[in-house]
Amino acid sequence: MSSELQTILSYNQQFVESGGYGEFLTGKYPDRKLAVLSCMDARIIELLPHALGLKNGDAKIIKNAGALVTHPWGSVMRSLLVAVLELKAEEIMVIAHHDCGMQKLHADSFLNKAVAAGIPQDRIDTLRSAGIDLDSWLTGFDNVEDSVRHTVSVIRRHPLMPVHIAVHGLVIHPTTGKLNLVVDGSLPPAVSDGQPA
Repeated sequence: MSSELQTILSYNQQFVESGGYGEFLTGKYPDRKLAVLSCMDARIIELLPHALGLKNGDAKIIKNAGALVTHPWGSVMRSLLVAVLELKAEEIMVIAHHDCGMQKLHADSFLNKAVAAGIPQDRIDTLRSAGIDLDSWLTGFDNVEDSVRHTVSVIRRHPLMPVHIAVHGLVIHPTTGKLNLVVDGSLPPAVSDGQPA
């Protein structure tokens, strides 16, 4: 089995020795006072910042599968709170994308793949017996816009999130980079969520 590790380490040595990092030098505070929660999809690694006009140093970017906050006390929510309370971000953008793998994720299929990869079935059974809800944890979403609205709501309603922080929701096209606004966080919640005021 080949590994990318040696290729990356070799490239990294040349990058550092040649001073390639110079063009990326910036401070730890986001220049545009922005935090972005986006998906880890490989198609938007470079596309997302280019489509938003972001350069190194402009924003704190947090990535996970589906651009989701699935638990109010998980690492994603903590990262957003650190971006706001410690690193001076004043706006948050949740940016999911069309054709997301989380939209097709189903617990049964996922766990079958885990077993096929060598995870013993009894380990899965033990997790279920211990009260871990694998079905909810390993199930994605049906509609990307609804998922964005839900995540925006979880962030906005978090007891440690300051009320003046605008939390926006968007969906990016993974090929063209076109953004569709789902929630305008600068508007009152009932208006920005598409509900009558």
